[in-house]
Amino acid sequence: MATLTTSQETPATRDRPWWRGRSRPGERAAEALLVLAAVVSILTTAGIVIALTGPTIGFFQQVSVPEFLTGTEWSPLFKSPEYGILPLLVATITVTGIAVGIAVPLGIGSATYLSEYANPRTRKALKPILEVLAGVPTVVYGAFALFALGPLLRDVWPGREQPAFQNMLIAGIAMGVMIIPTVASLAEDAMSAVPRSLREGAYALASSRMQVSTRVVMPAATSGIVAAVVLGLSRAIGETMIVTVAAGSTSDHVEWNPIHGAATMTTYIAGAGSGDLPVDSFDYRTIFAVGAVLFLFTLLLNALSIRMVRRFREVYE
Repeated sequence: MATLTTSQETPATRDRPWWRGRSRPGERAAEALLVLAAVVSILTTAGIVIALTGPTIGFFQQVSVPEFLTGTEWSPLFKSPEYGILPLLVATITVTGIAVGIAVPLGIGSATYLSEYANPRTRKALKPILEVLAGVPTVVYGAFALFALGPLLRDVWPGREQPAFQNMLIAGIAMGVMIIPTVASLAEDAMSAVPRSLREGAYALASSRMQVSTRVVMPAATSGIVAAVVLGLSRAIGETMIVTVAAGSTSDHVEWNPIHGAATMTTYIAGAGSGDLPVDSFDYRTIFAVGAVLFLFTLLLNALSIRMVRRFREVYE
């Protein structure tokens, strides 16, 4: 009579080393640490949302949402306060647009050179040097923009109107230089992950190196490149020290001219948060209202990034 067994020994299982299928020393501890890191990240995000929600609701109990979102004057700490966030929002978009306009072409160009043109020795030497720029304190970039880029810009500016001492243009340029390493490093990693067989197939069809780079590698690495650009964009929107030092500290009206000074959302948060505003006062709640808008702005960018990455993602076996 045949007997039923819960498992059968096969040559594969018989030849398998004894340690396979068992937890290695420290594996459970490492898994617990990873789970703890994930939980801390989730709790941190939840804590930020909770911290912003209460004061923001208190703010909007006295200021209507349409007035806040469409008002063209921002002077909450003056005797005749105005609570329109458009001046801060326009300044943030202007500085970020200048930064992205500089960082994306230079970053992707650098990534293309490192991935497709540079030999291994050059790549090994240049990539760490490029990534070192990401570790430079942002206040250094702000000082560089104010005391180096500012005078240079005033010397070469062609128009009659000279750029202000603090202006959005120099802040955007400095911010663009700051996020170049982020875009370049992540984009280069995405390009390097494209299988070599795709390149060899294109070269076999008599394609030039430029054609391989732009028509084969870049389309295949689109998801990684998009993620790099959005990450750089998010970092530019949330940057504080550069805009505080170089862009200006007042935004009582909407200002589109980049050679003028204007305060961004992060500039106002830093300036008002370091002042003498009484805790839980209405003026103090304006910081949380602006912070909530900044948080939602970044959240929407990240959601858009995830959607685009999933749409253009390529899987190779």
